[in-house]
Amino acid sequence: MCRWFAYISPEEPCLLSDVLIDPANAISKQCSEHYLPLLLPHGEEHDLDDSKDALMKMRNSLLNMDGLGVAWYTNAAEHYVKDVEGPRPALYKSQSPPISDFNFRNLCSNTETYCLFAHIRATSGSVVTQVNSHPFVFNRHVFMHNGAISNFNNVRRDMTDLLSYDTYCNVLGSTDSEHAAALYITNLTKNGTKDTWAKEYPITEMLSAMNKTVVQIMELQQKHLGNKAAPNSLNFCATDGKKMVAIRFRNHATQQPPSLYWSEFAGRTLNQKFPGNPDAPDKANEAATKGENEEIGKHTIIASEPTTYDDSQWHLIKANCALTVDEHGTEKEVPLEYDSSLNAVDPNYP
Repeated sequence: MCRWFAYISPEEPCLLSDVLIDPANAISKQCSEHYLPLLLPHGEEHDLDDSKDALMKMRNSLLNMDGLGVAWYTNAAEHYVKDVEGPRPALYKSQSPPISDFNFRNLCSNTETYCLFAHIRATSGSVVTQVNSHPFVFNRHVFMHNGAISNFNNVRRDMTDLLSYDTYCNVLGSTDSEHAAALYITNLTKNGTKDTWAKEYPITEMLSAMNKTVVQIMELQQKHLGNKAAPNSLNFCATDGKKMVAIRFRNHATQQPPSLYWSEFAGRTLNQKFPGNPDAPDKANEAATKGENEEIGKHTIIASEPTTYDDSQWHLIKANCALTVDEHGTEKEVPLEYDSSLNAVDPNYP
């Protein structure tokens, strides 16, 4: 399945290369290598190949080589454009593997931001092309997804009927994920026109829109397929550059959703200005310009896999829960609300 990485802070920027390229388990290296603490190992299992969980093996055996996307927020536009206030996302997409993409590496080495989305794609069936790569941008709002909307072709037509006219027109590709992004923006803006995408919304409304999007997808599946509907894997993340909401969700009674972790500490280990190294405790960081006792600013990282060696820095988001990060950087994990009758049975992995 896909992998994604998100960083947000009200006060501490990150250098893109520090978080996306340099660590041994940076997202740019998760095309084929995976690290899943608290999910693996289980008992005697020490490697993905040893896992008895067939669904987990399937998810993490795919090569994430079908597209790269990065969105980072900058205040540049508000200094030039009259009606722009606050940060706006810049977007880079490529079909090259991230580790060998010269433009991506150069961009990361010279760009800092307070809010960042990065995504590497493993297609669930749609065409491999740049417009199908995540993240998806709606003015100041950005959205990405790891997982799949099951039976998407059966519900796609009705999903588009739920979209506002402007969000429908903003869907440039063919993926289930971009349609989910458009549905989220439709819900967030209450069917608003394109100008409403420039507005900020409270974190409670972002969470409510995300929860509604998930429920609408499942209701459409139940309407069209009844008990033949298969479970979804919906690890969604959305931000406006100042706030963020992420969910780890699968509508199945016992199966785990795809992996999703968060950390309020790993940013110090990843930031080369500070002592320490993301790969091992005994590796020296000779580039550090800060002292051991200097504190890093408040920040939050949400990622499909931890990107530092220290498991204690990372929390696994509970199944079918959301993590919200408000404009002050305060994190809160809450359960998603839905009727358990919308759970589905997986015919492939009972």
